[in-house]
Amino acid sequence: MSKRSNTDIVLEAIQDLHAQEQIVTRETLMAITGLKLTVIDDRVALLVDNGQVHRVQRGVFVPAPEHKPARIISKTVLPGGTVKIEIGDDHILTLTPRENRMLGELMAGAGQQSAAIELGHQAAHVTSELSLQMREIRRRMNELLIKENLEKITV
Repeated sequence: MSKRSNTDIVLEAIQDLHAQEQIVTRETLMAITGLKLTVIDDRVALLVDNGQVHRVQRGVFVPAPEHKPARIISKTVLPGGTVKIEIGDDHILTLTPRENRMLGELMAGAGQQSAAIELGHQAAHVTSELSLQMREIRRRMNELLIKENLEKITV
C-alpha cells in the first residue's frame, strides 16, 4: 500500500470539511490531519497555486469546483425568430421565439450572478488601488510632519 502525500491528505480534508458545510481553517486542518501548521500552510499554498483550492478570505479555504472543461456554445437567431443553440458537437436545440424567451427568463439569474461577480472583481480592484493610494498619502504626510517637526526643532 502506498503512503498518501501530505498534499493529498490536506486536499481530502478540505474537501470533506467543505462537504460537511464546515469552515475550513488552518487550525481545523491541523486538528483533522494531525499535521503541523507549517506543513499545512505549505501544502495549502501549493493547492491554491495549482487552482485546486480557493482562499475565500485570510485563513479560510474551499475546494475548487471540479467541472469538465466548458464546451463551445453558440446561439443563432434565424429569420422568423427561430433560435438554434449549439452546445459542443453533440447538442443542437431548435427553439421557437416563445421558448427562447422562456429560456432567457430561466437564465436571467445566471446572468445577474455573472454581472455581480464581475462587479465584485471591479470593486476589489478599485479598493486595492485606493488602498495603495491611501498608503502613499499617509507616507507622504508622515514625511511632511517629520520635516515640519525637524524645522521647528532647528529654529
